[in-house]
Parts: sequence; structure tokens; C-alpha cells
Amino acid sequence: MKEKENIRKEPWPTKEAMEQVYEMKLWGASSEAFYSGVGSHQRDIIKPYIETVNTFLKGFKNPIEVCDLGCGDFNIGKELLKYAKRYVAVDIVPALIHYNKEHFKSENLEFYCLDISKDVLPSGDCAIVRQVLQHLSNNEVQQIIEKLYAFKYIILTEHIPRGDFIPNKDIISGQGIRIKKNSGLHLLKAPFYLKVKKEKQLLTIPLEGSKGVLATTLYTLF
Repeated sequence: MKEKENIRKEPWPTKEAMEQVYEMKLWGASSEAFYSGVGSHQRDIIKPYIETVNTFLKGFKNPIEVCDLGCGDFNIGKELLKYAKRYVAVDIVPALIHYNKEHFKSENLEFYCLDISKDVLPSGDCAIVRQVLQHLSNNEVQQIIEKLYAFKYIILTEHIPRGDFIPNKDIISGQGIRIKKNSGLHLLKAPFYLKVKKEKQLLTIPLEGSKGVLATTLYTLF
């Protein structure tokens, strides 16, 4: 039977899949208890990203409220929260959130363990979604998109192929991403059709070899 609108049901809970990623260190080994991979630690990747997002956040006369959806080990988030009025960091793995609560503290910082495709999201002005949706099935991405309309701004980072590619091929949620199918997410195209007022490319970071690029886009919603 063909999939309808390129969306299918989950074969197993995403929470369990992501817990396994951290327990088995599938994104790389580290002396830290939790490690979200080189994409969250490699200097030539994270330094320009942190500078770019902080420039955006500092551009407001009055600091805005930020929701970091899929905060991971918080190696990047800890560099962004100082320019936010309120910084809410969310992840699906309970042990990871517990660890983050113990190791990162600030008056404007809150951590929550939530499944962003199923649970009610915290309120805020800007949602940061960095290399999160690329790991999720189209079904879960669609559920999340419907909730993103509550924010005025979305800063989305996705690992996509270089050059032309067929967007939004479906995958099973977990460690892998669409680049293995020479695909990547494009939320403005089928089957998602995210409606935005403005789209602005903030940053593109080429990755070594044929591993594609990390593209960061700012969406302004209606």
C-alpha cells in the first residue's frame, strides 16, 4: 500500500530511539555523560552559528523569549541564553534533561522534558530548532510544524545535500537523517507547506567531503 502524502505512522516511540542514541553513544564517544555529536561541538561548525544567532537575538531592543526545541547536551544553548529574556530548553530524553538541570543554571533558564511532536510546547517569541527535524519522520515533522505557528520567529538548521535534491523523503525517526537518501527537509514544500511571512538564509556551512551543508534559515511567521 502506498503511503499517503509521504507520511506514515511511527514503528516505535521516538523517545526510546533517542534514549538509545545517548546510551550507546551513537553520535560519538566523549568523557561527558551526554554528547550530541560533532555538530554540537566542532568549533568551525558551532562558532559561526553561535555568532549568527546571537547577532539576531541582540538585535531586539527588548530581549525576547526563546524556546530551544531539541536542546541536546546544551553545549550551544549555553552560549545563547544570555541574550534572551527567558530561555526554555526542551528535549525528549529524561536523563539528559536531568543532567542539564544539574549542570547549567541561570535565572532566565528553564529545562523541560517533552516530546515536541506530542506535548504542548512552552510559549515564546522564537523557536530554535537545530538539527532536530532531520532525525524525525514526516509524520512527526508535520505535528511539530502545526505547533510552530505559535512563534513569531523560527531559526531552523538542517543538514541537507549540496546542490539540487528531492526534498522531504520520509524516514523512520532515530539516529539517521535524510541525506542518506540524497534528501533533506524543506518546510515550505510538500507535504508540509509551512506558511511564512518572510524567509531569510542566515548561514550555510559546508561539511567535509560529500556530506552536504548545514543550512540555517530564519522564518518570520504571520
